[in-house]
Amino acid sequence: MQEKTMSGRPGPAQDEQFQRTLTTSKIVFIIIAAAAPLAAMIFTVPLSFALGTGPGVPAMFLFAGLTLLCFTSGYTAIVRRISSVGGFYSHIAHGLGRPLAAGAGFIAVISYNAATVGVLGAFAYFTQNVADAHGLHLPWVLWASVGMLAIALLGYRDAELSARLLAFCMICEIAILLALDAVVLVRHGAAALPPSVFAPHTVLAPGIGVSVMFGFASFLGFESAALYGEEAKQPRRSVPRAIVIAVLSVAALYAFTSWVAAGALGPEHVRAQATRHLGDLFFGLSNTYLGHPATVIMQILLCTSLFASWLALHNAANRYMYALGRDRLLPGWLHALHPQHRSVHRASLIQTLFSALAVAGFAAAGLDPYVNMSTSMLGLGTLGIIVLQALASLAVWSYFRRRPHHWWHTAIAPVLGALGLIIAAALVMWNYDILTGTTSPAVSALPWILPIAAAAGIAYAYRLRRAHPHRYTHLGGIQPTPSPTTHPSNAPDQARASQPDRHQTIH
Repeated sequence: MQEKTMSGRPGPAQDEQFQRTLTTSKIVFIIIAAAAPLAAMIFTVPLSFALGTGPGVPAMFLFAGLTLLCFTSGYTAIVRRISSVGGFYSHIAHGLGRPLAAGAGFIAVISYNAATVGVLGAFAYFTQNVADAHGLHLPWVLWASVGMLAIALLGYRDAELSARLLAFCMICEIAILLALDAVVLVRHGAAALPPSVFAPHTVLAPGIGVSVMFGFASFLGFESAALYGEEAKQPRRSVPRAIVIAVLSVAALYAFTSWVAAGALGPEHVRAQATRHLGDLFFGLSNTYLGHPATVIMQILLCTSLFASWLALHNAANRYMYALGRDRLLPGWLHALHPQHRSVHRASLIQTLFSALAVAGFAAAGLDPYVNMSTSMLGLGTLGIIVLQALASLAVWSYFRRRPHHWWHTAIAPVLGALGLIIAAALVMWNYDILTGTTSPAVSALPWILPIAAAAGIAYAYRLRRAHPHRYTHLGGIQPTPSPTTHPSNAPDQARASQPDRHQTIH
């Protein structure tokens, strides 16, 4: 039997509902895992030291964190009203209209799938390197295949199992970073935290655009908490709290660890040391301050960090495909839950197939899993997700401007967040060759996929409005309230903001 929503329309049948098992802490672990804190420190911070502002990098992490807190301030407000597996897609529908939401939905599917493949490549590459260093010589394709099998099995199950594994991975990788920070602080005292890294001439040094870009890229995935709204025990409380906790935790960890690293290297030597060592910079610090056994552990945890990020992004991509399948923007058979595990198993299988084809294609072409596959796909995914965040900020402002709202949370903060994110997107485009590590014309052309996908989604939405008005009115999980004199095909998009997602009842 079907439930009834507040609008009187049939709600989801019982066999179409998720199990509500996720708590705030579990969602926090899922979304911090997507950011891969250890991997971000090992790879992003040295690049930002070398190519960006040098010792001014900690301030750039704080700037990115403050901008994303502005975004979060408004985003959590709309999440409390609209809790849906559609994430950005649903919120943009309610705030900016169905056509733009359809375009954003296509961008989300492409971006999260690309980011997933990008992290897959990084996992395969660095797992191969770590194994080689310890005498186990296997090709990267084999490591990718082993990882895909594990991801496929976990993605086929419910999010609860993934959350438990991700919690363990996150605790371990954060612990090793804090251990390094603690030993540096004990050995150097106050000198480990040089105040000069926040001096205006340091923060505003040449390369600031690169450091800002890497700062935002390091937060990849925190916004995916909203995708678990239909799997959370208390979505109106746990999802907003998880987003805020994740942003604060990640910003504090990145800023503090990069600050301590600058102190350990010496602010005046940071750029030169990072340029010389790059990806080995933190392993060198670990050898010096923690010893070789701890460095080996850090190398292993780097692989688990990338695996955890891969799993988190895989689950996010699955839920976007599930949501768009529910609204028939993608094939409807993607909108299905496993009868036992209550997981988005079909979307998970499709994502795994996409990843397998990508691995096969890059391997057949003799391309490098990191230099070619990881950097190009992560660059595309990062740009797309930042664009989605900017659109979501504007959607929050639009959604609340005709409703009672708090002047800061739903008006000023979303606008500030949108401005910061638009700047971040422009910086990513301007420095795309630095982010991807290549000047290949094929890679440089990848960002054009995003506006093409958006245009296709918008055009398809308008086609639905003409040919299938009933399907159009429900895009983004909107429950329209047609007036007696208004045909559903002409129902104004203003209705988008007045109703909850059709898979939940809002009181």
